[in-house]
Amino acid sequence: MYIDVILGVLAGSFTTFSYLPQLAKALKTKSTGDLSLYWLSAMTIGLAFWIIYGYVISSFPVIFFNLILIIITLWLLALKLKYK
Repeated sequence: MYIDVILGVLAGSFTTFSYLPQLAKALKTKSTGDLSLYWLSAMTIGLAFWIIYGYVISSFPVIFFNLILIIITLWLLALKLKYK
């Protein structure tokens, strides 16, 4: 395996899965007051651009982990709108 793929998988794993505790807390407490709607919106747009960028450079780790992360972020965004 190439070092760039290994680094991409490590970076993607840590950054993507760092969001899971926040998602679990929001689901458990049904509270998202500490989450910024602006941040969630900006993050979603940024992740969409990362996915496009990953496609352009043909980088599986960039595409894969940003797809997972955009799903988590959209889930948090939906919870933010639901528990407003």
